[in-house]
Amino acid sequence: MNAAAAPTLNELRARVDQMQGRPAAQPVATHPAFAGLLQLQSGSTYSVDSMSLATALMAGPSADGAWCGVVGTAELGLEAAAAAGVELRRTILVPDPGESWLEVTAALIDVLGVVVLRAPSHVGAKDVARISARLRQRGSILISYGDWPRSEARLTMRDVQWAGMGQGHGHLQARQVTIEVQRGTAPARRGRLWLPDASQVIRRVESSGEAPTRLRSVS
Repeated sequence: MNAAAAPTLNELRARVDQMQGRPAAQPVATHPAFAGLLQLQSGSTYSVDSMSLATALMAGPSADGAWCGVVGTAELGLEAAAAAGVELRRTILVPDPGESWLEVTAALIDVLGVVVLRAPSHVGAKDVARISARLRQRGSILISYGDWPRSEARLTMRDVQWAGMGQGHGHLQARQVTIEVQRGTAPARRGRLWLPDASQVIRRVESSGEAPTRLRSVS
């Protein structure tokens, strides 16, 4: 068999879903800052290591009209989320679902386009399979704040630098970060973003010379 003609893993998944009557994954509106790094797909799960990243991923679908939910955390900054493009009137917050977090998440997946979840405990294989099947059936997206088995991609923030702080004075005004996107065993993709810039806008860093004065690294 010609290796060049061999189907990709995504193509094989699409064929299996089609044979089993499941809707094939479709591209979902993704924040422009992630261009070249990540394209969101319906029915998929993504893991992030910060609420800022979860907000940025949620912003694309939300601005495109999707309803979103945030479960298990009160860390969503409403002002920052709105500035990023999240439509708060179409966002449901369940900060403390208690022991029913899995049931709440599954119910929201049935009716919302995007669900951000901070699971309070380890998620078992059966629960992961249950949520994954529901995502595929509904075409929704799960963004896990924290690790989630079988994620489509894992996004982490590195090399964080804040702008606005002088020698013990000033105000934090903007943040530059390197976003690393890891999909399976493929080489990671990296990009430098303002998360956000001084105008509270999330965007790519245009050049290494764009940084404002008093840009300070944070370990």
